[in-house]
Formats: sequence, C-alpha cells, structure tokens
Amino acid sequence: MVNLHLSAPIKQLLTLRNPHPLPSPPLSKVHDVLTKTHIDAKSRKAETGWLVLAACTLLTANRPPCFGHLYRYVTRPEFNANFRNVSLEAAVNRAAIIREAALKSTIFVGVPRVILSLAALHETLDEDVKASLRKETTRRLATPENIEATVTRGKALWDSIYAPHADKLHDKLEAYHPDFIAFIIQAYGTVLSPLPGVTKTFLDVSSTEDQDQGNLSRALGSVIGIACLRAEERVVPQLTSHVFGLLKARYVENQSDEDSWLSSDEGTEWVIRTVDEILDGVKYFDGHKARL
Repeated sequence: MVNLHLSAPIKQLLTLRNPHPLPSPPLSKVHDVLTKTHIDAKSRKAETGWLVLAACTLLTANRPPCFGHLYRYVTRPEFNANFRNVSLEAAVNRAAIIREAALKSTIFVGVPRVILSLAALHETLDEDVKASLRKETTRRLATPENIEATVTRGKALWDSIYAPHADKLHDKLEAYHPDFIAFIIQAYGTVLSPLPGVTKTFLDVSSTEDQDQGNLSRALGSVIGIACLRAEERVVPQLTSHVFGLLKARYVENQSDEDSWLSSDEGTEWVIRTVDEILDGVKYFDGHKARL
C-alpha cells in the first residue's frame, strides 16, 4: 500500500476548530474535588456509584488527564503518593470498574472521547494491575449461539428503562432509520446491560481469572447514563429518560443496599448533584472558568 502524507492545507485545517481536549485544572485541584465527593459518597455507602459517575463525568468533560488521575486517587488517596495503599486485587477491581464505565459511556458520548480517556487510564495504571486486567473478549463477542440472548437482554433493559413508553419510543426511532433501533437494542444487550454473572462493587477484589471483572449492575448502568448526559449538557430529553431509568431500577429484584439507595429519590438527586460538583471542579479552578 502506498504511504499517504497530509498536504499542508489539510494539516493547517486540522489545527483549527479546537482540535485538542479541553484544558484540565491542576491535578491537585482535581484530587481535592475527588476527595470531597468521595468522602460524601462513603458516608452514604455509595462508593461504587461515586466511582462510576466520577469516571463518566470526567470522560464526558473530555479531560483525559483527570480521568487517568481517578485511578491514582482510588489506589493512593494521598496526592503524589508513590505506592498504593490497597492490595493488587482491590486495585484491579477498581481499574476494571473505571474502564467498564468508560466502555458503557460509548453509547452516550461516542467512541472518540472514550479512546482518549482509556488511553490516559492505560498510561496511569500500575504495571501489575495492567497485567491482571482481563485481556480477552468473552461474552460480548457476538456469535450465532449468543446473539438471541444478547438481543433479549437488550430488549429487557430497554423495556425496564422506558416503560410504559418503550414500544412507542421503539417504533419512533425505527421510523427515523430502520436499523437505528436494532443497533441500540444490540448495544444495550452487549454493552449497557449487566452481563450474566456477579456484579462488582467498589470494595470487591478481582484477579486475572475473574470473568466478572468490572461487571456493573442495572442501577449503575443508569448512573452512567445520567452522568454522561448531565455532563454532555443540552440533551435534557435523553437525560430525563435515564433519570427515570434509575428511579425504575428500584424495582429490580435482589438489589444491593447501595443500588436500592441510588434508585431512590434521594439517591438519584445525589447522583445529579455530585456530577455537577465534579464537573464544576473540573471546569472551574482558582476562581476562574477554564478557557473553552
């Protein structure tokens, strides 16, 4: 294949229209915001929800260095500490939750920001943690044997979030493009919904052999949707739908105590307010708004 080179005019065009991620505040300021919001989450026994919403807020705000720093914070709370204060297995679990939240964010904010944030996370991970994270695609790889179960899982999640308007909304999106709703349902089944197996929490541990690494609950999937869409801004119809989605997660059987609280009115309000607090901490520092 012939090697192509960009012409000078194309190179010049690519430098225009704000091509780079938005400026990040000093990581010490990010650390302070994470510390404050984490302490609050811990007092409410909602650390998993906090970790997921923090990851999705920073990713959607397009501040990759801040996203990478989140891993450092949850494994070494003292700023600029050289060594982890948690076990390898705990660090692997928290890293897996962060990257799973990022993967699910693809549905709400698209691939480019997810790539930038996952790259920043990958650079930040400790080598032993990096080596212990799952390397192979497993249940998400579509095969003739599992595609029906994937679609069924996606449709069940769709109905859970959008009832009693699920069928009406399904038909409306299908009218926009016949393949659109099929793509969404498959994405819900493959990416957004919990996979069969055990779901993980902030205080769990994980290892290389753990096939449930990063598996997140139904309620946490809605927390991801809220965090992304709140940070995205100007998409209030979709945000409202996923706020209702979290509230409806209270009807899921065998929920954890944390998920039960997150899906309460109080918990849902806390999710939205905490996203705002982290977002403001990233966009504003030293009393001034970062130049956009």
